[in-house]
Amino acid sequence: MTYRGHLASLLPHPSDYRGLSTRWRADVLAGLTVGIVALPLALAFGVSSGAGAESGIITAIVAGTVAAICGGSHVQVSGPTGAMVVVLAPILAHRGAGALALVTLMAGAMVMAAGFLRLGRLINLIPWPVIEGFTLGIAVIIFMQQVPAAVGVSAEGLHTNAAVAAAQAVRQAGPDAWRTLAVAAVVALVMVALPRLTTAVPGSIVAIGLVTAVAAVVDLKVAAIGELPAGLPAPHLPAWDGALAGALVGPAAAVAALAAIESLLSARVVASHADVGGYDADRELVGQGLASIASGVFGGMPATGAIARTAVNVRAGGRTRLAAVVHSAVVLLVVGVLASVVSRIPLAALSGVLMVTAVGMVHRGAVRAVVRSSRQGALVFWLTAVVTVSVDLIYAVGVGLAVASVLALRAMAQAAGAHREPLPGEVGEDDDRIALVRLDGALYFGAAAKVIEAVNEVRDVEVVIVRMSQVHLMDATGAQVLTEAVEQLRRRGVVVLVKGIRAEHRRVVEQVGLLRALGDERLVFAELAPAVAYARSVVAST
Repeated sequence: MTYRGHLASLLPHPSDYRGLSTRWRADVLAGLTVGIVALPLALAFGVSSGAGAESGIITAIVAGTVAAICGGSHVQVSGPTGAMVVVLAPILAHRGAGALALVTLMAGAMVMAAGFLRLGRLINLIPWPVIEGFTLGIAVIIFMQQVPAAVGVSAEGLHTNAAVAAAQAVRQAGPDAWRTLAVAAVVALVMVALPRLTTAVPGSIVAIGLVTAVAAVVDLKVAAIGELPAGLPAPHLPAWDGALAGALVGPAAAVAALAAIESLLSARVVASHADVGGYDADRELVGQGLASIASGVFGGMPATGAIARTAVNVRAGGRTRLAAVVHSAVVLLVVGVLASVVSRIPLAALSGVLMVTAVGMVHRGAVRAVVRSSRQGALVFWLTAVVTVSVDLIYAVGVGLAVASVLALRAMAQAAGAHREPLPGEVGEDDDRIALVRLDGALYFGAAAKVIEAVNEVRDVEVVIVRMSQVHLMDATGAQVLTEAVEQLRRRGVVVLVKGIRAEHRRVVEQVGLLRALGDERLVFAELAPAVAYARSVVAST
């Protein structure tokens, strides 16, 4: 595909709405369902990030609409997410709320650029244990972040690490902490118990409605969300501050990396578990970048694809982009009509919602599977989770990828080998003067030592046949080591024949000089039988 064609593929197209004429009723109903589910999450994530409930609502409405129209998935539902809160909260705590718009715009531009540069396919390079460890770590952080509100302690002045802040909040909790704890506990209990009785109404809505009504009737005296606007604010660009922008480059890159990873993971997971028509990874990045930029202009926070809301959309029957657009419209309608009611929701109720959400993020079956799969997989999983909780999400992905890569290279090196095997067919009189060495697996820098060891073990022969048809991967280091082995054998007076160089390896062995080291290109054979016949003729002539 030409670059012009690539750019065209990143734009919205009428084909995005194929089948809408027959599916619009199901999509509207799915959007209504997702909108009801998304409302308490948008409020909770906005508050938990430090940006405020209003910011979470704006993100669900504005970013949800833009990503639905411009993204690369027909069913993805975007908005504020727990993982983004984990990254954004320390940035706002350190830089202040004034940095929100700028970091959102910068991160959105970076995500867009990644889509234009065709980096979407890189998501396939993240190993499964890293993804599951990352998810577990995020879930733990989200749960810990809710502890201060659940015990009635302000998050201001607490440590930026969620686990440390949770411990500090528990120590600072006063005698009235039972009120907020009761609110959070009732919300959690309703959310867990109600789905066992009925799935017609989201448990989070029922739970929040119940505790809000009770808190108002008995005057429970717990902190509430506070006043919310009845509609969207006017769009505006933040004042440019060069010094602040320079300081935010690193944080914005972390936000962008997380937005790209989470959005593509969500699209990939849903596409693999349901017949929803696949997704375009690069277009998804462009759409999510545009969504964050639009959100920042209206005062929202960075957005990502939300796997929980996307899964609800698919289960509810959503199959076109209309469902995600309707979800945003539902959030806007509810807040516009019921802003005064929403403002009275206790903050502890949102903490209960997020605590249950955090627990639900961890799929115990997947955790058991990855831990039991192999010791290497378990190591990567736990290491990623621990680094996520104790250090940083982006560092965790980097560490997980690095360790997984090292372990993968180690496994490839162990699987690679050089083995001496008997010549095929009837045993000839002088066959003991011919060595047939088969190279297996990957011939790269990690396995190079095995080739040298195998060559050093070959003694008292006049001809060595190097069988390469089972070499599946070869890098420049592997080709260079093989060349050095050939040169070493020739210095000892041994004739070296090479059989079965794969077409994809031909260029690297030519560039490194393997064919020159052989001394004669006629010593390269495509089949084993002619190579053995030639070796026997060499031995017979000496």
